Amino acid sequence: MAKKNVNEMSFLDHLEDLRWHLIRIVGAVIICGTVAFIFKGFIFDNIIFAPKKMEFPTYQWLCALANLVSVEDSTFCGEAFPFIIQNRTMAGQFSAHIWTSIYAGFIIAFPYVIYQLWKFISPGLNDNERNTSRGFIIVSSLLFFLGVLFGYYVITPLSINFLGTYSVSTEVSNEIDISSYISLVRASVIASGIIFELPILIYFLTKLGLVTPEILRKYRKFALVIVLIISAVITPPDIASQIIVAIPVIILYEISIHISRIVLKRERKNTKSHVKPS
Repeated sequence: MAKKNVNEMSFLDHLEDLRWHLIRIVGAVIICGTVAFIFKGFIFDNIIFAPKKMEFPTYQWLCALANLVSVEDSTFCGEAFPFIIQNRTMAGQFSAHIWTSIYAGFIIAFPYVIYQLWKFISPGLNDNERNTSRGFIIVSSLLFFLGVLFGYYVITPLSINFLGTYSVSTEVSNEIDISSYISLVRASVIASGIIFELPILIYFLTKLGLVTPEILRKYRKFALVIVLIISAVITPPDIASQIIVAIPVIILYEISIHISRIVLKRERKNTKSHVKPS
């Protein structure tokens, strides 16, 4: 049966179409999550728990930097972190295995997730909009994976280094529950991936007429404050970490202004080309 034209589809038809796209998305996440579930040893030992070890590349780089600027007793140059990870509930490890596999499945399947969302919204665009939006899946996936890598190699180790070595008293030892540790890694990675989608968000908001380059420039100072607040939420409460996180987000914001300007310029050009001379 041929698919109905988007202009002929009723509200219920749109809901039915959306339902099938969501089913495909869930199916892809489950398949990728199953693969992650099977490779438990690699996922946990080589990825999840890697930032807990001082051999992690980020600590090596920061230790070298600390030695370069003659910083003594840097927490990046120790032999091991002064904490252990433990499980406090009967189903704790199995639950961590399940949920980690689901989130890993989402990250792996992200390009397909974006593809399905694009398949749902693209019929509502005209030919020109579809042509100018080519590469959307590639660009959005690339930005997401860059954000994931940034969260994993920058935010996660900074957070673990700060929180894992922080102590209010020698009377207190850090025995971190596995769910707490994994939630920190997960939040850092996925939050960064989503934040790096900012240029894509600005692109569509500009297409919808909700954002202009002038508005983005006018509220740049407010955006900077919001960026610093976000940085404070997803990083340890020290200035250096917040600045490290804030810099790429600010760069993304400036790129978004440039993207908004290009989109608006094309929209105005297309509008003029469709205006018939009197």
